Amino acid sequence: MKFQDLKFSLLTNYSRALLGWSSLLLVLLSACGPEGRDGVKEEEFAGYWYKGLAEINVFDLTQVRYGEEREGHAVMIFVTEDFSRRKQVKLDDPSGAGADARKVMKLNMMREFVTGIYPYHTMLSVFTPVYDEVNSYKLTASVTEWCGQAFTQMNWKNSGYQVKLFSYFESEGDQELKIDAQPEDELFNLIRLNPELVPLGDVRLIPSLIYQRFSHVPLSSERAKISLEELRDNTNQFVVNYPTLKRTLTIQFKKFFPYEIISWEEVQAKPNGDKEVTKAVRRNLEMVDYWEKNNKIFEPLRKDLGL
Repeated sequence: MKFQDLKFSLLTNYSRALLGWSSLLLVLLSACGPEGRDGVKEEEFAGYWYKGLAEINVFDLTQVRYGEEREGHAVMIFVTEDFSRRKQVKLDDPSGAGADARKVMKLNMMREFVTGIYPYHTMLSVFTPVYDEVNSYKLTASVTEWCGQAFTQMNWKNSGYQVKLFSYFESEGDQELKIDAQPEDELFNLIRLNPELVPLGDVRLIPSLIYQRFSHVPLSSERAKISLEELRDNTNQFVVNYPTLKRTLTIQFKKFFPYEIISWEEVQAKPNGDKEVTKAVRRNLEMVDYWEKNNKIFEPLRKDLGL
């Protein structure tokens, strides 16, 4: 082999090796820290959400049930926590979980209201990755009242949601299915991360799990149109319209970080043309490590929250 050919060969091999080490270094660096969703500003986000506190929002609720408006309250709790991507549960030991550990924005949303003599309690939980560019890892929803209870769980696996539904109704009980679409319920979390993450235009969504339990429609993906409207007082709103379901969801939020949720409204058009309107308007917000305040001496704090 000539010297020039040997020199070229050595340089080529060196370049390939250098490129390989550079690629490996990038992988290692990305594994050591958050990759970051587009639009999530790490320093700003961490300064608000990584202080060991939860944001508790209390809303005045007007809930339509059985054709009548019911007065009650809703609570939306936003908090970040360490989550197992593989097991899809909250981690007990994040430091020992290695690459399986993921930061999520968790929403726990409760509604409480009374229908005649008996009460209703609903709870929705949504676990949305802060840094991974994928749909929410997990969603659960439950509805309990004196007639019985219903529960739904959705887990993001193999590019789709593995769904299990349980209900005391014969026609709805114990189902398993797969749905490949974005859940409506994660829109609240995407707004909190950055409203720019919410898709606009024609999309396919899985309607709210609480709506599905109340309406008794089959759980599936539906065509929807999402639009963004600018309001006054530094407030914007997303409008989600389902033409087939004749249902519209409107979410109002502050247009600047941390993008607080101000109100939400669901409008359902009935076959006779009447409209049923469920609405929640926020009246209190507190940052609290509520899990550390479970003794009786802390019960007066509920009054501060308006509960």
